[in-house]
Amino acid sequence: MRAFLLRTVTVLAFAAPAQAFDTNATAAWVYDVPSGTVLMEKNADTPIPPASMSKLMTLYMLFEALHEGRVTMDTTFPVSTKAWKMGGSKMFVEPADRPTVEDLIHGIIINSGNDACVVVAEGLAGTEEAFARRMNERAAELGLTDTHLANSSGWPHPDHRMSAHDLGVLAEHIIREFPDLYKNFGLTEYTYKGRVPSNANNRNPLLRIGNGEWTADGLKTGHTEEAGYGLVGSAVQDGRRVIFVISGLPSDRARSEESERLVNWAFREFTMSTLVPAGEKVVDVPVWMGTAGRVALTTESGVNVLVPAGAKDEVKVEVVYDSPLPAPIAKGDRLGQLVVTIPGTRDAVTPLIAVSDVAEAGFLGRMKGAVMHLANRAISAVNS
Repeated sequence: MRAFLLRTVTVLAFAAPAQAFDTNATAAWVYDVPSGTVLMEKNADTPIPPASMSKLMTLYMLFEALHEGRVTMDTTFPVSTKAWKMGGSKMFVEPADRPTVEDLIHGIIINSGNDACVVVAEGLAGTEEAFARRMNERAAELGLTDTHLANSSGWPHPDHRMSAHDLGVLAEHIIREFPDLYKNFGLTEYTYKGRVPSNANNRNPLLRIGNGEWTADGLKTGHTEEAGYGLVGSAVQDGRRVIFVISGLPSDRARSEESERLVNWAFREFTMSTLVPAGEKVVDVPVWMGTAGRVALTTESGVNVLVPAGAKDEVKVEVVYDSPLPAPIAKGDRLGQLVVTIPGTRDAVTPLIAVSDVAEAGFLGRMKGAVMHLANRAISAVNS
């Protein structure tokens, strides 16, 4: 019988993690998109009143309808009395209006129009109640396990709740699935038929901040007396995107200051590091009964990880594989894993693939391999 050994080879160790971010928000979640790393979370899985930040789900449903061809940007929706009478933030549609889908996207993102949300809900599902049911079903399909929506606008309701984590995941879905439509989140001004006052335009404070290091391009603010001031935001620096959610801040100014401070921290305290360039050999692995005694393993597209600043705990990168590997082996076969362990985060696992083919050896080759393997086992037993 052939004996297999699970080999674990440490190929790198370096010091980690960054200084923790102490936020004043009651709930927060910060996510590095390229590496898939949660940088910080605070009460992130607790369902909270999301206020207008939950309008992201209404927009997601509308974006899906556009993507599937059920509506176009020029499709018009009627304005009901219910929509017209909505309080709070508005885009100021009236019963005689027939706003287009494009108008309504701007009205929701830029003006945070509660009336626009009801128009969309009724236009897509007939009633806002039916639309809320559809949103909850879609949220469950997206894995938003701490979400239950009672309306389309975020209007205060005891059953209207989302967690910071769910809001952030939803934002990532919007950015990834609808890149062309996502560009609307960077717009700062919109007036429907000249009715919206200038102070009702996009309240996202980061859109107006230019510090030369990063650029903010979304997503949605929220505020009610119960929820406090919150923001689902996203910013990009040198192609690296960070998504964050904060909620429960006491004022618009506090939201602005906390958002900028958090984004600066996310970009300055963490840097991307290339551990394995694309195509570079990671390890040579023994082969059992093959025409070659070893095969090189590599990754499909390299390995980039997010490395925290500071120097406290060790971060390890390990190669894990069975040894020896049985022939035949085809180029591209997945034969091992590269495991990156960073304290406080989930392990990042990257498959290792064969660089070349290794055919099964003939009879004499197999006999020679068996003899050498038995000899090596005997030597190992003596040395142990």
